[in-house]
Amino acid sequence: MSDLRACLVGVAAYLPERWVAMAERESQIAAASNGFVPPPGLLSQLTGVQGIHVIGDDQQASDLAANAARKLLADCGAGPDDVDLMIFAAASQDLAEPATSHIVAAELGLGCPVFDVKNACNSVLNAIEITHGLISSRQYRRVLITCGEAPSLYARLRVPDAAAFARSFPSYGFSDAGAAMLWEAGEVTGSPSRARGVLGARFSAESALWPCATVVHGGTRSVRSAAAEDAYFQMESTRMRESLRLLCRSHLPPLLDELGLEVADFAFIGVHQVSLGDLDDLCAAGFGIPREKLVITLPRHGNVASASLPLQLATAMDRGLAAPGDLVALIGLAAGSSAGLVVIRL
Repeated sequence: MSDLRACLVGVAAYLPERWVAMAERESQIAAASNGFVPPPGLLSQLTGVQGIHVIGDDQQASDLAANAARKLLADCGAGPDDVDLMIFAAASQDLAEPATSHIVAAELGLGCPVFDVKNACNSVLNAIEITHGLISSRQYRRVLITCGEAPSLYARLRVPDAAAFARSFPSYGFSDAGAAMLWEAGEVTGSPSRARGVLGARFSAESALWPCATVVHGGTRSVRSAAAEDAYFQMESTRMRESLRLLCRSHLPPLLDELGLEVADFAFIGVHQVSLGDLDDLCAAGFGIPREKLVITLPRHGNVASASLPLQLATAMDRGLAAPGDLVALIGLAAGSSAGLVVIRL
């Protein structure tokens, strides 16, 4: 019996029409905060984000995912009956119950099994790992991963003082997006390193730091009406960032060694993007990712949570930076905290 891998058929992203510049975001904070005024230009200066996409008032996380999936299926010439399994992978959700995957499936007219995967900004990356396992074990032949992220709803605009502003600061770069990836079974023929599909994956976690970045309450259908402080994102930035840097540098390079690969072998490297300063760290000595292998989506599109990696990959493919036969790497960094690497030959 031949070996199977999950091979990428296509990837698509959806961005809401409304785009809010950081200067407008600062004005919103000042208007809602009864006296506190954020320093002008600080949001862009410290993150590199120029503006964010904001979900429509009548949209939910499921709508963002469904819009991306419709585009992808149309581009691939596939219909609802061609999907054997659908996974909704996101930090966001519509409701606590049922799984948001059911809502997306109903919008798309799917009749296949579905389930959710949630691991903060690594949700899509973990879904790829699961998809590869299910396809290689012959349980499904074609899997659709969908993602709908609406983290902008969890940005606390009304802050009483500078300390509350600092705890909420990372959330002001949160941006909304949908994404979808279609995977199918492909046989490994010839040299395994030259065959298409997922070559390997590696994940690590430091779960004791989970209190450092939290949203205690809410889905997209309820958070708009919530007034409690625990409905909003709060983060201890320094501890979380140090943890992610350590996880990335200490646990991800061994996978490249196992596969006999070096950073120079990749046509494109996707990295979850929170701030330009974090990217500087990954490009510095130690991990040493060449900047020319990155697609920087952060300034225009903000931090779109787990939709970040598919958005970057779709952009790289549209620009001709990643083509069939090329090696690509997707590096995930997430609250929790966790880090992950998936290596794919397109």
